[in-house]
Amino acid sequence: MELAGALQLGELAAAFARVPVFPLFDLGYFIVSILYLKQEPGAVEMSHQSPVASWLCAMLHCFGSYILADMLLGEAPIDYFSNNSSVLLATAVWYLIFFCPMNLFYKCVSFLPVKLIFVAMKEVVRVRKIAVGIHHAHHHYHHGWFIMVVTGWVKGSGITLVSNFEQLLRGVWKPETNEILHMTFPTKASLYGAILFTLQQTHWLPISKANLIFFFTMFMIACKVFMTATHSHTLLFAPIEGFICPVLFGSVSSGHNSHHDHYEDSHDTSPPAKSKEELNEGTRKRKVKKAE
Repeated sequence: MELAGALQLGELAAAFARVPVFPLFDLGYFIVSILYLKQEPGAVEMSHQSPVASWLCAMLHCFGSYILADMLLGEAPIDYFSNNSSVLLATAVWYLIFFCPMNLFYKCVSFLPVKLIFVAMKEVVRVRKIAVGIHHAHHHYHHGWFIMVVTGWVKGSGITLVSNFEQLLRGVWKPETNEILHMTFPTKASLYGAILFTLQQTHWLPISKANLIFFFTMFMIACKVFMTATHSHTLLFAPIEGFICPVLFGSVSSGHNSHHDHYEDSHDTSPPAKSKEELNEGTRKRKVKKAE
């Protein structure tokens, strides 16, 4: 019975891994990506003032991961735009979200139950992009573990790693929003997923690629759907990181406090400086004594 169940699960995972992402899942990916673009401050005004800039931002939201990964691997950054079907589909979604009469399309796809379906579809594409990125990097660098991890991470993170450049297209400069400094859940999950797929690709993780794609996709769907439904921005990895990071990298607060205390102690030994009034009073008394 257990063997039969394992075989059925393996067949399900293999069938799931063979499902093409275009056009259905790509459609969900484009809708959610451009929804987030429209919710950015000033994005709607920019779409009317400069439709070309708005379209470029939308293409970055949809294809930014492909552009950055191609640049890292020494390939043409514009190569993915030769896929006319995907570009036209993303363009159609951008137009409908920003310029549909009475905002009907935006209202329909941003309705929470409908949006959750598209969020789940986007995570299917994300995990598939991580797996494809690892395979692509492994084809060029068979023993380049770091290159494989970075390529898969970039593929899965999407627009987040080039968000500052996308903000410049909208006339916004917010260096404090650098994704490397403040990683969101999709960026961290893509990094951990890239590590897992790299270990699987190099045969250090004893699991088939189809099973890994299936299980990691289910994990990502469950997390993102829950976070979107509850409007939560709490990182699910925070408890684990809060336990591991102080052990591996030390506590920032304790080191800062000890340095601050040492700084205060070293300066407490010096005599207190006289105030301006005290100095003026001393000068006045010396002048009076000289006059006497």
